[in-house]
Amino acid sequence: MNPLRSISGTIISGIVLSVIIIFVLGRAGAVNAWEFWVWVHVLVGITWIGLLYYFNFVQVPGMAQAKADGTAPGISKHIAPRALLWFRWAALATWVTGALALEAMHMAEGSGFVAAFTFQAGYQVIGMGAWLGTIMLFNVWVLIWPNQKKVLGLVEATDEQKAKAGNIALLASRTNTLLSIPMILGMTAHAHGLPF
Repeated sequence: MNPLRSISGTIISGIVLSVIIIFVLGRAGAVNAWEFWVWVHVLVGITWIGLLYYFNFVQVPGMAQAKADGTAPGISKHIAPRALLWFRWAALATWVTGALALEAMHMAEGSGFVAAFTFQAGYQVIGMGAWLGTIMLFNVWVLIWPNQKKVLGLVEATDEQKAKAGNIALLASRTNTLLSIPMILGMTAHAHGLPF
């Protein structure tokens, strides 16, 4: 059976290949908790931000065209709810694995999570990224998801409420797209330095 025929087979195969690479190329002889959590953080983060960009660059403009030609119900009934499921849980998983990575990277006494969120020496750049990611997580669970449920008809709402909810969800999503750019800078610049 070809593992590429299912998403679970594809993911399991990717994990198996990663474990093989770890054993072939790994030299530490011990678990590197920091790298493990960063790796998982990046995997789930790609899912989150990839879906964020999909919504903003593909689905929102596509829905306008789909409504114009009468095909929007299929998108809003089947695609959007599934994408939003992955989107919101990937957001939470990204935040949690980021917090675990902050703890694993911290070698001094105390908490890496606290060091980042309080901008302690050496943690300002990653702390900025962590704060932006936290704001984005808030937007997903408090602004985007509750309002999208109204827009998609998953909860009762009048046409006026749906229009207002759609505007709130759109602006929160666009805010997250805006924040994702400096957030990703904070995540990468911590280990590699700022570009300038």
